[in-house]
This record gives sequence, C-alpha cells and structure tokens, in this order.
Amino acid sequence: MKERTTELVDGLRHSVPYINTHQGKTFVILLTGATIKSHNYANIISDIGLLHSLGIKLVIVYGARNQIDHELSSRNIKPLHHKYTRITDSVSLDIVKQVAGLLQLDITARLSMSLNNTPLQGAHLNVVSGNFVIAQPLGVDDGIDYCHTGKIRRINSEAINEQLDSRAIVLLGPVGASVTGESFNLASEDIAAEVAIKLKADKLISYCAEQGVLDKNDNVITDIFPVDADNYVKEKEEQGKHLSSECRFLRAASKACKNGVRRSHLVSYLIDGSILQELFSRDGIGTQVAMAHSEQIRSATINNIGGILELIRPMEEQGILVRRSREQLEIEIDKFTIIERDSMTIGCAALYPFIEERMGEMACVAIHPDYRSSSRGDLLLRKVIERAKQLNLKKLFVLTTRSIHWFQERGFIPAGVDDLPMQKKALYNYRRNSKILMLDIED
Repeated sequence: MKERTTELVDGLRHSVPYINTHQGKTFVILLTGATIKSHNYANIISDIGLLHSLGIKLVIVYGARNQIDHELSSRNIKPLHHKYTRITDSVSLDIVKQVAGLLQLDITARLSMSLNNTPLQGAHLNVVSGNFVIAQPLGVDDGIDYCHTGKIRRINSEAINEQLDSRAIVLLGPVGASVTGESFNLASEDIAAEVAIKLKADKLISYCAEQGVLDKNDNVITDIFPVDADNYVKEKEEQGKHLSSECRFLRAASKACKNGVRRSHLVSYLIDGSILQELFSRDGIGTQVAMAHSEQIRSATINNIGGILELIRPMEEQGILVRRSREQLEIEIDKFTIIERDSMTIGCAALYPFIEERMGEMACVAIHPDYRSSSRGDLLLRKVIERAKQLNLKKLFVLTTRSIHWFQERGFIPAGVDDLPMQKKALYNYRRNSKILMLDIED
C-alpha cells in the first residue's frame, strides 16, 4: 500500500508543472475512425473530459475513414481513390454524411455522459458543432474528377474561439458545407491541421495503432522534425504502400508545425491513458513533431538557478559534489551549461577558466537519475570542450571522487596537484583527496 501511495504522490508531483503549463491552452485532438473503433475508445473519451476539467480548450476533429469503407463494403460499393484521396460520388457522399452524422451524435452523447461511477461524473461538458469549416470542391486532377471530395476554403476561427472561451468543446466532422450550399467530404487530418494553424493552437494530437512513429527496427521515434516527417511520408509513398493514418497525420503535423503550431503528438489508441502520459510526463510515450527538440543544451541563466540546485543537492548530500550556495551559483551562473527538457534542468556542468595557464576546470557535473543511462554526460563534455576552445584554453581538468573511470574512458589521464593552476593548487582540499584527471584539448 505504501509503494502504491508513493507512486501516486510522485505522479501528481511530476504532473503539476505540466498541468500549470497546459491550463488555458488550445489543443486540437484528432480521433481517427480506427480510434473510434478501438476497445479503448471509452477511456479516450474520459481522458478528453479530464483534459477539459484541467482548463484546456479543446477542439475535437473526428474521422470516419474506416466506418465509411465498412458501409461501402456492406453495400457492395468499391471505394475509389486517386493519389491516396477518396473519390466521393453522389452515392458515396450520402454514405459519408450518414456515417459522419451518426458519429457526431455518438461522440456528443459520450462526452455528455455524467453518470455516477464514471470518469465523467459531474463534468457537464458542453459540446458544440456547426458550420465552422467552409469547403470547396477539390476539382479535377490528371483527368480524374474528385466529385464531392473537397478541400478547406475557410475556417471561422472567431466563432470557434467564442465557443472555446465559453468553456465549450468544439466538435468537427469530415463533412464541410460550401458557400453554394453543397456538402463535401474532407480529410479529417487536413481539418485538424488547418484548424490548429488558424487558432494558433498549442498542440495538435492524434492516435494510431502503434505507440508512435516507428523506425526500421520498430523502435519509437520520440522526436521528429517536420522535414524528417515529410521524408518519412515520401518514402512510404514511393514504396507504393497504402498511406496509413499515421502518415497522413505526420504530413498534417509537419504543415502545422511549419505554420506556428509548436508541437504535434502521435500516441497509441491501444494504450490506456496514452495522451495523459504524453502530455503530463517528462519523457512522454509517443512521437512528437516539433520545429525544435524538446531537449536543449545551452548556457545557463539566472532563471536556471533553482533547477540546478534541485539537481545537484542530492549529490552534494552524498559528498559527490562540493556544496554550493545559491549566492555562489548566482555569481558563477555564466560558467554553467545545462541540458533542459520541457523547462526542467536534467543536466549541468561548469567551466572555470584559468586564463594565464590556459587551463580550465570542468566541475559540478550532474545528470538527473532518470537520464543517466544515456549519452547526456558526453553532450555536456563536448559543450564544455567547445567553450574551453573558444577561450583559447589548451587543457581541461577535473577533480572527482566517484567518476574516475568515466573520465578516463573519455581520454582524461591522471595528474598531480602540482599540475594544477596556481590558484587551484592553493585551494586543493587534501582531506577530500579528489583524484585529478587532465585532458589535452589542443586542436
């Protein structure tokens, strides 16, 4: 019972910074047809209700590709496509409208459920649908008439924001009306991306069968840049494969990121609570598409002192690092390099130069326990060496009691007290008896 309680407390503590960060922000969530068909769908709806209760403004875009194909098949109608896009004739359009209408009612009903003993108990969510998306015909391509398949002409962002500001969830389906009163079948991924761009949304989120985008070894790609997402989709297209929902989303997410949406996320609809794990934990669980990596290595500023102190205090208490006061850190903050992940300091190192002897000390090297199995220590070392070279230093040294082998494996060799700069030699603590290791960093 104690272990379970500790996990709950730790989970809440770690999620609070993300709850504060996301509050009042706008998220666009895409529910694909496959997501709606999944056994985990009810839990996903509950998770959406939870996000709303945390003060997040939500636009839900739902797709119906799987349901439309199923309905066409049941009527012995063969789906027609050109360049991975559905051709929607008048018969198909009636089916699209029927399927989309039923899904809209179902999603609205599920979000309205506030029965006792359910995750949405007492939620009383207000779900609003309407003609927020204006469509136009896609037209003719390579002599192929897409008929009632359309593209987005305009997004009524003011009307959507009005609803969001009144605490409503906006629900958008794959059918859009035109200014001439016609209906057109739209790609849900396109709607989600365009709405996210127009609203300047903070996040665009979708679901897929896998845990995210997989590499050639079936490992999840945790972070991907838009250009790499484009190349991934292009490679699949060149292989002539059926364009999966995750590829369609990647293409949409890439466009969204290039047009101001900071981050897009792809998580599994098979994993319970995947969207919560992605949004409220440091490492997430799926694939993130962003213009910049969620983890950055950079020079520290005065605003990072709290994060550095939190990182180094446990190691100071164990005697691994020499204790530094907040005042000392404030004075020396320009010496520090940090690794930051989602506004949390997970690594740090300092460079103290001795210009006269053209030597530098690498000190206060710390990596958060959750990230020590990676190469972040090497990243810090490379950054410190880079800064040392900019200062025209020729040697780098460390004083360590625990990490002797780690530094030796990276080219540091044992040295003596007499090899230290004069000022450092005078301050050497013989009681601590730190090992001195030195690295030649000349070009």
